[in-house]
Amino acid sequence: MSGCGDEQTSDDPPTIGFLAQNNSRDFSREMSDGFRAGAEIAGGVKVELTGPDTHDGLKQVELLHDLATRAKDGIGVSAVAPELVAEPMAQVVEQGIPVMAVAGGQVAPGSEVKFMIENDGFDLGRTLADVVADELPPGATGKIVIGSNSPAMPALDQRVLGMRTRLLERMPELRVIGPLDTGRDAVTNLATWQRIADANPDALALLGAGDVDAVNLAAVHAEKKGRWLAASFSIDPLALQGVKEGHLVATISAEHFLKGAVAGWMLAQHAKSGRKLPEGWFVAPGLVVRAANVDEITRRQASESTRLQALRSQIDALTADPLKYLRPLDQAR
Repeated sequence: MSGCGDEQTSDDPPTIGFLAQNNSRDFSREMSDGFRAGAEIAGGVKVELTGPDTHDGLKQVELLHDLATRAKDGIGVSAVAPELVAEPMAQVVEQGIPVMAVAGGQVAPGSEVKFMIENDGFDLGRTLADVVADELPPGATGKIVIGSNSPAMPALDQRVLGMRTRLLERMPELRVIGPLDTGRDAVTNLATWQRIADANPDALALLGAGDVDAVNLAAVHAEKKGRWLAASFSIDPLALQGVKEGHLVATISAEHFLKGAVAGWMLAQHAKSGRKLPEGWFVAPGLVVRAANVDEITRRQASESTRLQALRSQIDALTADPLKYLRPLDQAR
C-alpha cells in the first residue's frame, strides 16, 4: 500500500494530511474543517491536520516536514508564503508523497506541485467592485480607498487588482487609492482603518482585501457612523453581523470550507484507489453575501455540520467532474 511505514500493516487505512496557514483565523480553520469533511465523505482514510498558531512561514516549513513523516499518502498545503515553502514541498514530492496546493494564490516555481485549488482572486475582486459600483450614482466622482491586511500575498493582491481594474472600468473619473497596508494583526488593523477613515471622511467607499479588514471595516463604519460604503472578503461571524447591520454593503466568501472539502475528497480518493489527481488550476467558486442572504449564510456557518449539510450538494457537484473546473496552472491568479 502506498505510504506504509514501519509501524503500519496492510490493514491500516492510508493517511492524508493538511497544512493550514494558521490555527487562529476563521478562514484557515474553515479550510481545515472542510478538508476533514471532504475526506470523511470519501471515507477509508485517516486525516492529520496541522498548522502554525499564527501566520508563520518558517513554522509551516517545519510542520510540513513533520507532517510528511505521518501523512504519506497525500498532503494539501495552504501556504502563507508560496516561495518560502516551494523547496520543502519539492522535497516531499521527491519522497513520493502527492502534494497539492490549496489556496495561497499561486504555486511557486520549484515546488514540483502540479495541482492547485483556489479561487480566481481577480474575478472575485471584480465582483466586489461591481457590488459597490451598483450602489453609487452613475458617473460618480471622488475617491475610493483600498486596503489589504496582507500585501504581497498573491491571492489578496489579485483581489485588489480586480477591484481597482473594475472600478475604473465602471467609473473612469474615480480616484482609486491603494492598496494601503492595513496590517495583519487585528489591533493594528483596526487602528489603521480608523486612521484611514479619519483621513478620508469624503471617500465614497473603503474596501478591504482580507478577512481582518472585513471585521474592522464593519467596526469602524459603526464607530464613525460612516457615510462611505464598506466591503471586503470574509464570513467571520463579525463580518456577517456587519452585513446584517448595514455596516458592510457586502462581503465575499472565498468559500474556504468548500476548497478544503474538495482537496480532502480528492486526496482521499487518490490514497484509497490510486485515482489520478488532476493537473492544473481548479477554479473554486466564491459567494457574495449581502443583506438578502446574510441570514441564510449565518445559519449555514453555525457549525461544521450545518456547513456540510448546506454545501454537500455543491461538494458532490465539484468532485463529480473536476476537469470542468480546470485551467492551466500557469494562468493561476
